[in-house]
Amino acid sequence: MQHRETGPSSEIGPRRQRRLAMKYRRRRTVVAILAVLVIAVPVTVVTLVNGLKSNITSSPLRAGGGEVPEKITDELNVLILGSDTRELDADDYGSGDGARSDAMILAHISDDSSRIDAIQIPRDTMMDMPACQDTGSGASEPRRAMINSALNQGPACSVSAAEELTGVRVDHFIEVNFDGFATIVDALDGIVVDLDEPLYDDKANLDLPAGEQTLRGTAALALARTRHAVGDGSDISRMGNQQMVMDSIIDRAKSSHTLSRPDRLYNFLDAVTSSLRVDNDLDSVSALGSLASTVSSVPKDSISFNIMPWQPAPGNQNRVVKSPAADAVFSAITADEPIGDLVD
Repeated sequence: MQHRETGPSSEIGPRRQRRLAMKYRRRRTVVAILAVLVIAVPVTVVTLVNGLKSNITSSPLRAGGGEVPEKITDELNVLILGSDTRELDADDYGSGDGARSDAMILAHISDDSSRIDAIQIPRDTMMDMPACQDTGSGASEPRRAMINSALNQGPACSVSAAEELTGVRVDHFIEVNFDGFATIVDALDGIVVDLDEPLYDDKANLDLPAGEQTLRGTAALALARTRHAVGDGSDISRMGNQQMVMDSIIDRAKSSHTLSRPDRLYNFLDAVTSSLRVDNDLDSVSALGSLASTVSSVPKDSISFNIMPWQPAPGNQNRVVKSPAADAVFSAITADEPIGDLVD
């Protein structure tokens, strides 16, 4: 099978882009990814797992070098990062050096906790990156680059890049890496997916038949990561698979299969807390549980998931830049106003 190295804008015209955006917005429950990653279980369980606090890794929210946007209201903005670091226990994820954000979601929780608007930022977004000081992974100078490269200097640099791109002040970050993602799925005894067609991608170690099946951790990760087995091979095309996998994790985590079995529940919580890196203010089970409680209290019909409005990058059709419509979206988030039809 041949695979094409293409970017988000390759062969995607305005009509195709609108169809993709509409499809992804309908998958509103995917925002519960935040609840999964911060222990999406009843808050009473938190008192039973305080011993898991030592599992959690934290690092600074900010590294300096960039301008921090002003906070106008008491809304909460959480940057969720899926890390593709190659410095892992397993070697099943391909080759490469350093770390990049394979997924980046800016989740906005309104001041009154009545709604959540989540914006997925394509990893291939080109931008003017701010300088970032060293917090343990090296420093970087201002440069023109894809936003996913910021994570190579640590999550604080991803926060700076996201704030520079969006103008939205970030209050917390949550990062999970490849090994952590797979471990979470395995702790749930796998997840169930139903594929319309077979999917094959040797670059992602993916070879799945059509139909309903239970996936273990590495297979679920390969499904979420594959670019070449779906659509035109772009970052935009694979977002549908990422949402399907996260929906399946959420269903499994909240099912009686997990919640009715203390051993499975503890294994899940142990996997989650061991797989996260968070900012210093989230470095406790109680803080994570409080955030999860807030997220879980938002009505499902008040949760929206959207892709950042984008357009092909000048001079490089395999990359994207934010479109003028994105500025209106991020301005509404800063003002804690519903984004409504701004992403249509």
